[in-house]
Amino acid sequence: MLAKFAINYTVFPEHNKRVETHHTDDPVEAETFLVQLLTSGARIHSIMHDGVPVEPHQFDRLLKVAATRVAAELLSRSLHMDYAEVKHRFGFAS
Repeated sequence: MLAKFAINYTVFPEHNKRVETHHTDDPVEAETFLVQLLTSGARIHSIMHDGVPVEPHQFDRLLKVAATRVAAELLSRSLHMDYAEVKHRFGFAS
């Protein structure tokens, strides 16, 4: 049985060529994993859903949601604000 989501990525892309794959059936876990990849600087090659690559607009949407979570977390931590204030002032929901 195929996992619902498969994310192909490379850790330390400047020094490593091996592509790893993270499999999950949970969309929230997939989003959280994308957040971790963005913060670590990993190269994200593709995102598959039910064994098929997601459409470019869906790929962009998934990464935008993950990047928004990263930005909200950084602002919250750096400015010592709760997430409600970050959303109110900067428009980033977490």
